[in-house]
Amino acid sequence: MPDVEVHRLGVFGGAFDPPHVAHLALAQHAIAQFALDRLLIIPTGDAWHKTRPLTAAPHRLAMTRLAFAELPQAWVDPREIDRDGPTYTIDTLEALRLEYPSAKLFLFIGADQARAFQTWHRWQDILSMATLVVAQRQVEGGNEKHKVDAQWHNAVSPDVQILDMPSLPINATEIRSHLAQGSQTQAAPLHEWLSAPVQHYIDQHRLYRLDR
Repeated sequence: MPDVEVHRLGVFGGAFDPPHVAHLALAQHAIAQFALDRLLIIPTGDAWHKTRPLTAAPHRLAMTRLAFAELPQAWVDPREIDRDGPTYTIDTLEALRLEYPSAKLFLFIGADQARAFQTWHRWQDILSMATLVVAQRQVEGGNEKHKVDAQWHNAVSPDVQILDMPSLPINATEIRSHLAQGSQTQAAPLHEWLSAPVQHYIDQHRLYRLDR
């Protein structure tokens, strides 16, 4: 529920298919670095930009609640799942502006999302409503690609902020690939990628398995 004491409100959306430890690390760093009173974790609903079908929304919502259960400032918000039709970030921000009229909004996105940001629906309006913060993972080396990635925001807005993140080589695509084969080998350290409650939920419901 809206709270008049929330002055600094973060928004962190994503498919969370599944939510993994890098998502939790981003949330922890976001709360600390930007002194957030609250961080809304918002699983994607009907994602217009996804080229693959997402896992059923009730499962993603349940896993997300488990993944962030130990972080008191993080509130899992189902509004985009509950919304009919395509999910657009600007609609969520406009709703939050009405619910938290005195709060400063911070929108947290990953580096991959950032590079595609100018394809987002009404991206200019997003910049006028919230401070955009990109989780820029630490990279080694100084090749040209890294330099370009580090400067992408110059074409968007000089006000883009950077969230300092440790290097965590984890991605949901790789996790789903291992789970699809039922892989529990040393090459697939699922216990390092997923919290125990999330892994238990996936096992219990046989999610991502090809033989389900």
